[in-house]
Amino acid sequence: MDAVVKYIDELLAKSTPQVPMWNIEKIKQNNKSTWNYIDGCMIKAVLAMYAISKDEKYLKFADEFIDCRVNEDGTINGYDIHEQNIDNVCAGTTLFDLYNITGKEKYRKAIDVVYSQLEIMPRTESGNFWHKKIYPKQVWLDGLYMGQPFYMEYETKFDHKKNYKDIFSQFKFVIENMRNPLNGLYFHAMDTSKEAFWCDKQTGLSQMCWLRASGWYAMALVDTIDKCEPETDEDQKNVQMLKDAFKDLIDSMLRYQDESGLWYQVVNYGGMDKNYLETSGSSIFAYAILKAVRLGILDASYRPYAEKAIDGIVEKYLRVDEKGMGLGGICLVAGLGGAGRRPGTYDYYMSEPIVEDDAKGVGPFLLAYTERLMYQK
Repeated sequence: MDAVVKYIDELLAKSTPQVPMWNIEKIKQNNKSTWNYIDGCMIKAVLAMYAISKDEKYLKFADEFIDCRVNEDGTINGYDIHEQNIDNVCAGTTLFDLYNITGKEKYRKAIDVVYSQLEIMPRTESGNFWHKKIYPKQVWLDGLYMGQPFYMEYETKFDHKKNYKDIFSQFKFVIENMRNPLNGLYFHAMDTSKEAFWCDKQTGLSQMCWLRASGWYAMALVDTIDKCEPETDEDQKNVQMLKDAFKDLIDSMLRYQDESGLWYQVVNYGGMDKNYLETSGSSIFAYAILKAVRLGILDASYRPYAEKAIDGIVEKYLRVDEKGMGLGGICLVAGLGGAGRRPGTYDYYMSEPIVEDDAKGVGPFLLAYTERLMYQK
C-alpha cells in the first residue's frame, strides 16, 4: 500500500468526531472538538480521497464526522455566528459536497446558517470582512481562504451570483494593498486602522511573509476561481484579475523554493537562524500549483515544482518507525495580536510550536496528494 494512504488510514482509524487525532490544539487544551476550520480542512481532504478512490470508508468517515455536529434544523453544535470569526466559515465548504452526495436536507440548511454569518460580519471601510470581531478592522491573508471559497460557492449555487462583485472587491483590496512590490510576496496581515501594536504605523501592514498565510491566500485564489461561473464581461475580467494575481504569487514564491522542494516558515529569510522548512505551507503550495495546472490557470511547466514539494515532504517529514507513522514539520499556529504576545516579528514566527499530524499540515498534504493522483489517473 502507498505510504501516504497507509498513514492517512492510520490517522483516521485513531480518530473520532469528539477527539480527532489531527486537532493538536484541542488535544493540548484537553478539549473536545467542535466546529472549526482545522477539522474542516481535514474533512475536505478526506472527501477528496473519496472522490479519487471511490472507497466508501472515506465518505462514511466524513459524513459521520459532520453529521453529528449538524442538527436537523441546520443549526451546528459548537458554532455561534455571533462570534464573527471568519475561520468558522471554512468548515462550511464540506457541507456542499456532503449535501451533493448524501442529499441530507439538514446539510442544505446548515449551509444557510454558515452563510448567515457572512451577512453579519463587520467590515473595513474597503468592504473587506474583519478577520474576527476581536481583531477590529484587520484583514489577514488566512481569512481570504477561510471565507471566500465558501462565499463564492454559495453565490454560484444558491444566490444567483448576486454578490460576485463583493467577493472580487475583497480580493482586489488585498492584491493592491498587501503585496510587497519589492519581491511579489504578501504580508501576513493589515490593520486598516493602523492602530494595532504589531503593524507599521504608515501602512498598517505586518512585518513578515509567513508561509502558511501566503499558502491560504494562494488556496483562496484557486478555490474561488474554481467555484466561480462568470457570465458577464465584468466577471470574466475579475476572474482574470484573480488568475493574474495567482500566477504572480506563484512566480514570486518559486524564487524562494528550497532545493528540498519545501519552503521556509518565513519565506524570504531562508538560511537565517532557527528558520525551518515547513510542511503545511509547502503542502498548500503544492496543492495550489497542481490544481491551477489542472484548471488551466498555470501551464504544465509548473507541475514539477509541486511534485518536488510533495516528494520533499515525504522524504523529510513522513516518519515511519516502531511508534507507527507521523507527518512532522508543521507549525501549530501563528497569528497577530492577542494581549501583545504575537508581535509578528521574525523571532515570533520561530517561537511557535512545531508538531506532528496537525490537520493544518495533513489536510493540505492530502489535498496535494489527491491532485497528483487525479493527474496520474
